[in-house]
Amino acid sequence: MRIHISLALAALLSSGAVAAGQAGPDVPPPKVTPIMTQALPEYPGKEAMLLTVDYPPGGASPLHHHDAYAFVYVLEGSVVMAVKGGKEVTLTPGQSWREAPGDVHTVSRNASQDRSAKFVVFFLKDAGKPVVIPGP
Repeated sequence: MRIHISLALAALLSSGAVAAGQAGPDVPPPKVTPIMTQALPEYPGKEAMLLTVDYPPGGASPLHHHDAYAFVYVLEGSVVMAVKGGKEVTLTPGQSWREAPGDVHTVSRNASQDRSAKFVVFFLKDAGKPVVIPGP
């Protein structure tokens, strides 16, 4: 299952689609590394997922959403995040951010053109559903 998640994330995040407010299709994609997926028997039909995202300098993700709660914690560098209707925020190490199911992730990019950035994401989602869904 870990391989399928990794391939699905890699395909989406390296696609030519680009989020609003981000550069062109030549933007370097992030490296997504699944850490674990855990069923939550106390909450039937739900699972938790943990992964890291490494943005190279100038890297960004295309417009997407998660049918899940997503909690971001920045480990290195700085990242810019926004959801549709919200303001862009720049996060640095030790800062966090969240998305709710139904939020459209319009901006997700490295704030730097010459330094990499890394963050961890914790998802609470329906078991077996994709973690990343392209488009709005």
